[in-house]
Amino acid sequence: METQTLDFPKIAAVLRANGTGEVTINGTSHPIQAADEAAVLREALRLITDTAAQLGRPVKVTTTDPDGQGQIVVSPEGTVSEHAPVKTTPRRQKDPVVAPPITSVPEATPAPVEPAPASVAVPVEAVPAPAVVPAPEPAAPVTFASAVDRTQEPAHAAAPAAPDVVTRRSLKETSFLVSAPVLEPASSGWRGALTRLGFRMEPSPEELAEREDIRTVSQHWPGPRTVAVVNRKGGANKTPTVVMLSAVLARYSGAATVAWDNNESQGTLGWRTEKGGHDNSVLDLIDSSQTLLSPSTNAAEIAQFVHHQTSDKFDVLRSDENEEGDHEVTAEEVDIAHQVLTRYYRLIVMDSGNTARAANWRQMIHHTNQLVVPVTAIEDRAEAARLTLQTLESRGGHDAELARNAVVIVSESTDAKRTMSGDALKRAKAEAQRIADGFAPHVRAVVRIPYDPALVNGPIRYDALQPATQRAWLAAAAAVAKGF
Repeated sequence: METQTLDFPKIAAVLRANGTGEVTINGTSHPIQAADEAAVLREALRLITDTAAQLGRPVKVTTTDPDGQGQIVVSPEGTVSEHAPVKTTPRRQKDPVVAPPITSVPEATPAPVEPAPASVAVPVEAVPAPAVVPAPEPAAPVTFASAVDRTQEPAHAAAPAAPDVVTRRSLKETSFLVSAPVLEPASSGWRGALTRLGFRMEPSPEELAEREDIRTVSQHWPGPRTVAVVNRKGGANKTPTVVMLSAVLARYSGAATVAWDNNESQGTLGWRTEKGGHDNSVLDLIDSSQTLLSPSTNAAEIAQFVHHQTSDKFDVLRSDENEEGDHEVTAEEVDIAHQVLTRYYRLIVMDSGNTARAANWRQMIHHTNQLVVPVTAIEDRAEAARLTLQTLESRGGHDAELARNAVVIVSESTDAKRTMSGDALKRAKAEAQRIADGFAPHVRAVVRIPYDPALVNGPIRYDALQPATQRAWLAAAAAVAKGF
């Protein structure tokens, strides 16, 4: 009955990422605009509490925020608590079955004593006398415990039991550190806002999943790890994928991270990231490799060859951007550069060109621990991604293992967002889901990324992304990190 009572009136509260909110009570909307999130929440609680006070009972509220949906209960006094649905019990299970009391015990019949075998001599004293249980008195019903005691009582007094032998346990077999870790209260959405107002709320399933992804990408692994981002088709989102994975891994793990443009000639990673105070590229690093690998070289010397990203905390090793140059990176040079970088960095995220037959491309795969295949939700990009994986699988060994454990990252088409609306956008999302579902049986993980204008042109910054896009890239980085 209580749950049915709480279902009226229908109350829904929305907390938006832009700092506005809305409370709807039985279809009547109450928009809220305030200076900050806390002020929006206080006004929402005032409206809900007034409704509860008018009814003289608590009310149930369905909450919606960027993290998802939930339910809370607000009392007429303004107290907020979690909503726990009451579980109904079938009628036949509500009345417990009570066993009738035991009022008498039938008289025991002495069991016959079997004669001992002829070959064994048994003394008369060794045969116990049959147990006799007297009939209970009518005025004092026999309880179950006393009945058991009487039926098992021997005719002769038993010998005194031997004292218990104390067995000492080793201190290695015990520990006083048995407390489970304390779950931190909610910090985002409605639950987080209520926690900051003094109502301790449990985190939502969405927040718990985000915490787990953060824990995953925050690990430090023994030895360096190399990620290769590959797709044989241009425009498949390779460079934005390299930047975002590097940013997320560097921000959360604190591990030294470098994004390396391993294009055989000129790549675009340098155009989409910050430039340092020099023009050095991978060719300069290779030329100085003996010095950089010398035991006497200070770790800070690597800064002469990489370009630090001041907000996202990772470095970039650019490809050769000399317009007059015609040098193509060789397999041997990939080995040299990788040896240098693994001395100075824990995580290496490699961008790549479009030629899977190039020597530097194949040597990159040789050093790879985790393969990432980005694809935009366009048929030819998806087909190129499939062919890339098929090529690696056909080579067998290490290459095939990378293909089977690859992470495919499907980004919504930027062209669709700029030119479509309404039903066309729905079809574009459906196409992205179709492509993701198509890859799912063949790789270890598939992650979808929503469209974000901050990824289209110019330098890419993690802080410039929309919250939903940041969350999606965190999930992608966690999927990658699970392969380490």
